[in-house]
Amino acid sequence: MDLGNSSKINISLLTIVTIVLIWSVYKPAEYLTWIAEVAPGVVVIIIAIVTYNRFRLTVLSYFIVAILSILTFIGGHYTYDDVPLFNWIENTFDLQRNHYDRFGHFLKGLGAIVVREILIRNTQLTKGAWLFGITTSIMLAVAAFYEIIEWLSTKLPNREDGTKEFLGMQGDIWDAQWDMTFALVGSIIALLIFSRQHDKLLKKLSDS
Repeated sequence: MDLGNSSKINISLLTIVTIVLIWSVYKPAEYLTWIAEVAPGVVVIIIAIVTYNRFRLTVLSYFIVAILSILTFIGGHYTYDDVPLFNWIENTFDLQRNHYDRFGHFLKGLGAIVVREILIRNTQLTKGAWLFGITTSIMLAVAAFYEIIEWLSTKLPNREDGTKEFLGMQGDIWDAQWDMTFALVGSIIALLIFSRQHDKLLKKLSDS
C-alpha cells in the first residue's frame, strides 16, 4: 500500500462504504433489524471521520474498517442468516445453515490490526508477546460484549421475530460460543499475517 496516495485511497474507501450503506437501507428485510446490525459500523465510520485529522490511521486500518462496515451493511440488508450467496453455498454443499454469520465473525478478527495500531501509538506496548496477547484479549472481549448485547435484545418486549433475525442463531444453542471462537481465531490469523506489513506502514506514517 502506497502511503503517498493514502488520502485518495481513504476517500475512495469512504465513497464505496457510503454507496453500500445507501444500498443497504433501501428495502432491507426488516428495518429494526437493519438498524441493530448496521449501527456499529456507522458509529465506527463516524469516529474514523471525526478523528481523521487528529489521529489518522494507516491505510491498512482504514481498509479493514471499510471491509467490516460493508460486511455489516450486507448482513443488515438481508439479515445474517439469509444472505443470497451464502444461501447458495448452503444449498450447493448441503450445509445445515447459512454461514455468513460465521464468516462475518471470522473477518471481524481483522479488527485486531486496528486495535494493535491504537495500542502501539497510545501506550508503551511494543511488538511482541504482550502486544499480541492484549490485542487478542481485547478482540475477544469485544466479541463477548456483542454477544451480551444480542442476549439483551431477547429481553425486549414484542421483538420475537426481529430478535431472531438479529441473533442469527439458526437453531444452534452454541452460536454465541462459536461466534466468539471465530472472532478469536480470525484475530490471531490477522495478527500473524498482517503484523509485518502493518509495522512498515506505521513506520512510514511516523516518518511522514
